[in-house]
This record gives sequence, C-alpha cells and structure tokens, in this order.
Amino acid sequence: MSQTVRGVISRAKNQPVELVDIVIPDPGPGEVVVDITACGVCHTDLTYRDGGINDDYPFLLGHEAAGTVESVGAGVTSVAPGDFVILNWRAVCGQCRACKRGRPHLCFDTFNAEQPMTLTDGTALSPALGIGAFADKTLVHAGQCTKVDENADPAVVGLLGCGVMAGIGAAINTGAVTRDDTVAVIGCGGVGDAAVAGAKLVGAKKIIAVDTDNTKLDWARDFGATHTINATELDVVETIQDLTGGFGADVVIDAVGRPETWKQAFYARDLAGTVVLVGVPTPDMRLDMPLVDFFSHGGSLKSSWYGDCLPERDFPTLVDLYRQGRLPLEKFVTERIGLGDVEAAFAKMHSGEVLRSVVIL
Repeated sequence: MSQTVRGVISRAKNQPVELVDIVIPDPGPGEVVVDITACGVCHTDLTYRDGGINDDYPFLLGHEAAGTVESVGAGVTSVAPGDFVILNWRAVCGQCRACKRGRPHLCFDTFNAEQPMTLTDGTALSPALGIGAFADKTLVHAGQCTKVDENADPAVVGLLGCGVMAGIGAAINTGAVTRDDTVAVIGCGGVGDAAVAGAKLVGAKKIIAVDTDNTKLDWARDFGATHTINATELDVVETIQDLTGGFGADVVIDAVGRPETWKQAFYARDLAGTVVLVGVPTPDMRLDMPLVDFFSHGGSLKSSWYGDCLPERDFPTLVDLYRQGRLPLEKFVTERIGLGDVEAAFAKMHSGEVLRSVVIL
C-alpha cells in the first residue's frame, strides 16, 4: 500500500518552500522505496525552486541523499531491504550507444522511477533530478541506488550524490589530474573545493584556488590548496602563470560556469593543457573569442557531467577513502538541520555562509 510521509515542496517560482504531506506509492517493477537518513541542500534545489530548471511545479526537492532501502519492486536484484545506499541521479541504462561503447558514465538514456509521488490530493510531484529526497522516504529507480559501507556517516557520504562527486570527478575523471600536475580551480564553493580535494588525493604538486571571497579561499586551503588568489585583488591569468613558471596550469577547472571565468580558465592553462567546465552556465550566456586562439593553444576543452562518474564504481571507492581518513568528506558538512529548515539553508547558501547544510531525518 502507499504511505504518507512529510516532504519539502516548491509550488511556484521564487516562493518559499513548504513542508507538507506527500504520498509514496509501493515500488513497481525496477523501483525502490528508500527511507532517507540525510540529504544535502544543493544549489540545484534552489535553482529548481526559482524556476531555473523548468516549470513543472510542484517540485519535491532534495537529491544529495543517503538512506536505507525499505522495499523493492519486481525484478530488483541490485539492492535489497536493509541496504545502506547513496542515491544518484544518473542511473545508466546499459543499452544506449554510449553504454554499448563502454562509456556508461556518458549514458544518454538514464532511468528514474516511473510512478509519480503525489500530494494527498493526487497532484503529481516532479522530484528534483528524479530523486526528491527532502522527505522521510522517496521512490527511485533501483539503478539510482548504490550500496556502500553501512558504517559511514550518512550526512557525509550522501553528498557524493551530487556536488562533491561533481567536483572530485571533474578533477580525477574528466581532468585526469595525476601526480606532479599543476591545477587551478576557479570558484571555491562545494564543487570547487571538492575539485581541490580530488586534485590533492591524486598527488597534484601545486593546487591554485581562485575566488572573490577570502572565507572560501580559507576553505580551499583546508582541502589542500597550496596557493590562493583573490580575483578582486589580482589578475587571475597572470598570477596563475606566475605561479607555474610562466606557463600556466596543466589543468584548470571552472567551477563557476560564467563566460568570464571560462575565459580565465582557457588563458590560464599551459599550452596543450586542459580546461574542465563543471560550473553550470545559464542558457543566455555567450562566448566571443578569436577562433585562432583555440587553434594556437591546443589541448583539451571538456565539460564534466556529474564528474563523469560511474556511481557503482566511484561511490564505494570514495566512501572507503573517507573511512580510511584519506579523503576529508566530513569537512563539507557545515551544519545539520531539520526538514523545516530548508528555506533558511537556501538563504545561508546564497550568502556564502555554508559549504553544505545537511537535512537529518
């Protein structure tokens, strides 16, 4: 039978969120009901609330989550009731052209649950990124559940479900940072600091963090940045070049996603270096650059989708590294809050007071 739980929804553009009763159906074929333990407050949830994704209101917000499998539908064999899982928003299909070519991290036909979760009056909810985890329980596709070490702190490892994985993956998977590389990260919020942590994890010899906020630069140092640049005080490109023998960094990661920061990344890299765009631009943003510069600089210009991760490969490994004390994921958790505190967490995020607020259920 279906069950009624509490969840945080957004009914209209730019309006405060509401804590309401929602209805979770029994899992159908390929579906799973997860009892949510913790869910991070990600900027993408704020973007949903403010109409920056689409207009499919009402949204059930939340997607950076960990919890315990409560029940599974027909045909589900990858997880079982009682499993501790991290949720992901890109459940690979295994059948599309990317999957068949051995590139499942680029899957073009990812899965979500087919049944809708609803309000008590039957209004269908649009779950954020196909998850909707600001709720006591949620319904997802089985492929969105990755089993990990049950002894890990849910508030910490749940962040791998989105922003932290995006940053770590941008450095390790997309940027292919390795030992002795020089790396620059532009933008030191949660995603940028995760990129810093990823670069440190694989042994980058110099990690340069760039931001306009000294507090965020302090955060970046705590995650392993060897040098910092306040972009309001110094020329970003010239300073990165000065710090790298006049050449530029091997890999530059743009965790902001604006034309001006992408241009900084482009010109701050070494010849044949790599630019990774992980910050998400808005549809109206445009670039105007000489085409000859693309030819003469060479190298690689990449976009990073979800850190080019494969959850079943990356989540357990990163959780193990965290449990071993080699990856300080706990530093991303600024505060632990209740379901009724999400709107206040959005305000703190907007003002730059927190890396992550995490809802505890």
